[in-house]
Amino acid sequence: MTAQPTKPIKLYRMALSGHCHRVELLLSLLGLPYELVDVDIKAGEHKQPAFLARNCFGQVPVIEDGELTLADSNAILVYLEGRYAPGSWMPRDPVAAAQVQRWLSVAAGPLAYGPAVARVIALFGRPDDPAPYVARSRQLLAVMEGELASRPWLAGDAATLADLANYAYVARAPEGGVSLQEYPRLRDWLQRLEALPGFVPFARSPIGLAA
Repeated sequence: MTAQPTKPIKLYRMALSGHCHRVELLLSLLGLPYELVDVDIKAGEHKQPAFLARNCFGQVPVIEDGELTLADSNAILVYLEGRYAPGSWMPRDPVAAAQVQRWLSVAAGPLAYGPAVARVIALFGRPDDPAPYVARSRQLLAVMEGELASRPWLAGDAATLADLANYAYVARAPEGGVSLQEYPRLRDWLQRLEALPGFVPFARSPIGLAA
């Protein structure tokens, strides 16, 4: 049985952030009570003293769980799983745990600097050339497609934090001009994730809604 916090966990977030969605997704999958606090990124709320006191890097997501304040989406995933449902989404076997960590690193590296950036350029009209990020995205998705040829989930036979950390920006890659049509196994993986009890969808951007 999943342990429960004494009061709802506060999640400071931006609805269109995949980093924030992965935290909300785990909170929901674990059945934990939580409160969403939207941070006005456009107005620069994340760079104001009140928010910087929660995260000196001025980034969402941040959670408040009782007396604990914790930033960084992947760090939050590891904390929530270890605190409230140890062993459920992060294996304790060293080799299996290392496989999950490998994909957390992918989420913080190739995913963040591929599909995530391509989407941000399209969504917010950044002046950057999207071509390099689209190319990186296709390389990453091809690797993920190949990895899923031998197993249903990124790090093994069961869903883990690896899958939650990589879901949102893959699911919304088309919003950055990166089609998923060439990757049937990846699309099947997305559907398996979306079928999990307690799944919460990631908000579609205006670009996604118009597609």
